[in-house]
Amino acid sequence: MNNMPEVKLGIVAVSRDCFPESLSVNRRKALIDAYTKKYGAENIYECPICIVESEIHMVQALEDIKKAGCNALCVYLGNFGPEISETLLAKHFDGPKMFVAAAEETGDNLVQGRGDAYCGMLNASYNLQLRNINAYIPEYPVGDAEECADMIHEFMPVARAVIGLNDLKIISFGPRPLNFLACNAPIKQLYNLGVEIEENSELDLFEAFNKHAGDERIPAVVKEMEEELGAGNKKPEILEKLAQYEITLKDWVEDHRGYRKYVAIAGKCWPAFQTQFGFVPCYVNSRLTDQGIPVSCEVDIYGALSEFIGTVVSEDTVTLLDINNTVPKDMYESEIKGKYDYTQKDTFMGFHCGNTASSKLAFCEMKNQMIMARTLPEEVTQGTLEGDIIPGDITFYRLQSTADCKLRAYIAHGEVLPVATKSFGGVGIFAIPEMGRFYRHVLLEGGYPHHGAVAFGHFGKALYEVFKYIGVPVEEIGYNQPKGVRYKTENPFA
Repeated sequence: MNNMPEVKLGIVAVSRDCFPESLSVNRRKALIDAYTKKYGAENIYECPICIVESEIHMVQALEDIKKAGCNALCVYLGNFGPEISETLLAKHFDGPKMFVAAAEETGDNLVQGRGDAYCGMLNASYNLQLRNINAYIPEYPVGDAEECADMIHEFMPVARAVIGLNDLKIISFGPRPLNFLACNAPIKQLYNLGVEIEENSELDLFEAFNKHAGDERIPAVVKEMEEELGAGNKKPEILEKLAQYEITLKDWVEDHRGYRKYVAIAGKCWPAFQTQFGFVPCYVNSRLTDQGIPVSCEVDIYGALSEFIGTVVSEDTVTLLDINNTVPKDMYESEIKGKYDYTQKDTFMGFHCGNTASSKLAFCEMKNQMIMARTLPEEVTQGTLEGDIIPGDITFYRLQSTADCKLRAYIAHGEVLPVATKSFGGVGIFAIPEMGRFYRHVLLEGGYPHHGAVAFGHFGKALYEVFKYIGVPVEEIGYNQPKGVRYKTENPFA
């Protein structure tokens, strides 16, 4: 995967001057050893220059971790800690930061060996709030060396997402399709998140595409596509145009990323795209997403943003799907009931025309886009990738700016069932516990569009922390609440 940041996290130990400095020195060493043993040393840096006890030490440590190329910070309370210096360190560090604290090791050493970091974490938290400093604090931030190492490891995907967003540009092409208000959202929140947006006309893209006719790189990309599709290559005649389009997008990214390191694309795909370009872009969108450059369809800017977050959190390919249709009762009765612990209302079909990468499909075939072919000549609707989505754990999620320009998000754990869809497009039968209530009281009540991002695995814990860190109010992060836990808008007499 490319197009995502690498985290180098500096670990700085702090000490209150009335406590033994040796506690922080020895506990930091134990923490580094524990992390290295379990996760390797490639993405952490132990600040050796000092244990921070004063503001002068803080400046020295800050300069050291910057010189070492650290883009994330862990402030480690080896004892009570210097509440002013440690929070100033967080204030002046430009990047995501976390605070963790050392637990006491043994009941046989609670005089000179007692560090009181459990208490110091309270003061650190209070000082962070006084200074309006945003920092990640784990659910239970006090632990021994191995436990703190695990906390740091859990912070890594959060840090990757925050770093990525601060250097992300979303490139969009064209206004939304006609009669498609669903993905309309104010872009002001993108700037609040540190994300740049470059909006272009699809006419600009069409001009660039035409200039790439006969590009010498096209045959090599066609060969890649043929190898990827294998027996599913049912439309070989369209591959040359698709390769030309893929090269056009990649060149556009390189020519337009500007000072930004990372890019996502919100593309146009109908209604005039097919008739002018002569194909649909679904397969190319899937290939770029699989290469780490998320591409949303239908100019869904916040869909592209959500895909990027999921990509850097999971370090894997994601997809964007419609929360599309119910599972028919006869299909539920014959294929799901009694075999899986879900009600019919817990299930639904996630679908898009063909933008899900082949790596996330159980099988795939290049076809024409059936919905568009109902009103257009079939030959201009070729280029979609069809197949059933691979079964397994998933996270359905989305970050959205509401009509009144507020940030809102949802996260739900579930799975794709190993049940044949008997349908078309890139499609899967999804099961999410209490989906019916989640659909009504989060998705409908929250005014979310029908597009949802899908990460392949359970990443809700990290996504929740990312959304909190970047400023989504916790009351605006919806999730599929378990049975017996009532939503605020849920009728108590229902």
